[in-house]
Amino acid sequence: MHLIKILTLTFISVLFTNGYAFETQAEKNETTKNEIKHEAKKAVNRIEETVCLDSDVECLKQKASHRIEETTDAVKDKTTEIKNKIDE
Repeated sequence: MHLIKILTLTFISVLFTNGYAFETQAEKNETTKNEIKHEAKKAVNRIEETVCLDSDVECLKQKASHRIEETTDAVKDKTTEIKNKIDE
């Protein structure tokens, strides 16, 4: 339990140390564009999942595939954002 508190405090302190880095306007625009793209893709995925007419198993596979794809895209974009902040 004590270890969890230490790790949490360490994570929070590291998280805020990069908070002072500045992004260029192009990087901010890229971040905004990626967020809009993700939200649109997420909305389309939810609609496809809602109107899925396949078997329950196929619909669940489709839903899982969408979640994996969304998470992968988000991780890639966050990695790029962090890299841009560190480069400054």
